[in-house]
Amino acid sequence: MGGASVSSDLNSPFRTKTVEQSIRDTEEPEHALRKSLSAWDLTVFGVGVIIGTGIFVLTGIAARNNAGPATALSFVVSGVVCALAALCYAEFASTVPVAGSAYTFAYASIGELPAWIIGWDLVLEFALGTAVVAVGWSGYVRHLMHTNLGWDMPVALSGPDAGGHFDLLAFLLVLALTAILVVGTKLSARITAVVVAIKVTVVLLVIIAGAFFIKADNYSPFIPPAKPQPGGSGWTAPLVQLIFGFQPTNFGVMGIFTAASLVFFAFIGFDVVATAAEETKNPQRDMPRGILGSLLICTLLYVAVTIVVTGMQYYADMSPTAPLAEAFKSVNQPFFSGAISLGAAVGLITVSMILLLGQTRVFFAMSRDGLLPRTFSVTHPKYRTPYRATLLLGGIIAIVAGFTSLEKLAELVNIGTLFAFVVVALGVIILRRTRPDLHRSFRTPWVPVVPILSIAASLWLMLNLPAETWARFAVWMVIGFVVYFFYGRGHSRLGRSGQDAEY
Repeated sequence: MGGASVSSDLNSPFRTKTVEQSIRDTEEPEHALRKSLSAWDLTVFGVGVIIGTGIFVLTGIAARNNAGPATALSFVVSGVVCALAALCYAEFASTVPVAGSAYTFAYASIGELPAWIIGWDLVLEFALGTAVVAVGWSGYVRHLMHTNLGWDMPVALSGPDAGGHFDLLAFLLVLALTAILVVGTKLSARITAVVVAIKVTVVLLVIIAGAFFIKADNYSPFIPPAKPQPGGSGWTAPLVQLIFGFQPTNFGVMGIFTAASLVFFAFIGFDVVATAAEETKNPQRDMPRGILGSLLICTLLYVAVTIVVTGMQYYADMSPTAPLAEAFKSVNQPFFSGAISLGAAVGLITVSMILLLGQTRVFFAMSRDGLLPRTFSVTHPKYRTPYRATLLLGGIIAIVAGFTSLEKLAELVNIGTLFAFVVVALGVIILRRTRPDLHRSFRTPWVPVVPILSIAASLWLMLNLPAETWARFAVWMVIGFVVYFFYGRGHSRLGRSGQDAEY
């Protein structure tokens, strides 16, 4: 099967793979995924992965340290940044309904090497994200067992963050989710739907019940007066400070934007919806609905929760670890506090599962293109899932979650996501120029203005990350370059197709 490319030089690392070829690859029986997802499933996936530790934790940190009650506006700012990226993702996912998300989009527009770079980046982002969330879930469960049952896990099996050696609960969670994903995406969608229903119910409980305990005095001042903050130094300083000498400010109008760079990470995950494009029944119609719908729902919930919680408790008194639960404790409502903790623990299960789903689909797409060993793109004869990739990655992530304290590495998830946003927005501009003939059932409005704004906003948030995060990211990228030039480039099916080799 020939692999035509819009790039004239198939030996170039910037050779591109046509959209038509990407879609034809999804029809190979041995490497095909089952199409079983609807717009509803995609929206549930999006809500399931976005609503996680962000809404249960970051609300308190941002309000207490950065913006006070105006943190609600910070969520709006972050939602707008994500919406710009989501519009670009929606066009690509509906035009190129192939597994792999930003990796596949970059391959069709910018070239193979940039596609490899973003794929390598996404593998790290989703892997660490899965492990970090699993460790966080383990902490919630141990807390609930201690509080409600009076039973404690042995310290040795409680993980490095609790002074132990191995996090048994995080390890077992990742293994269980791996088994679910092997059996089928539709099964994981059903489980996600149940868990998301519980999670959204808890969030609505916070909004409705908490509204009765709001005190208007807690909103005064809504935007607290600005306070200049000493920046970090060396590796811990934000890159924007090292480059431009920019001094971060808490509270005031600039504090809203400082908080926005923090709470942005509560939105991470909507891009995972795009990795399931190939398993969607009607991707041209349903992908934009799933991506934009889940983002809109979560933004509204985030803003409402923030308004309620900062009205219940004065922002300076909020808990940095469990702000929602502590806000109800402050008004003598322990029942709601316990329900919120339980909802957070249950909710993190779907976050971990959908991040793992996203990673296996990117890995699968890279394998099917020959940039990673082809054996990992073989799908299960019965379940039509990439079971080999899922088992390999699930096993590795389970071990990482069990043995590793990931506080610092978690920041790599953030920079990886923003980097993907930049690539996708750039890809929309390029593909509009190189392939104006393509049918686009969803078109990003105001191109190139919207993609350029998305790139600028993402780069600004990246610059606010510590220099050490950039250094770790650079090391991972260098490893990726080595793997590509020593393996991927020579085994690329697109590169071999120039001499009518089997594609």
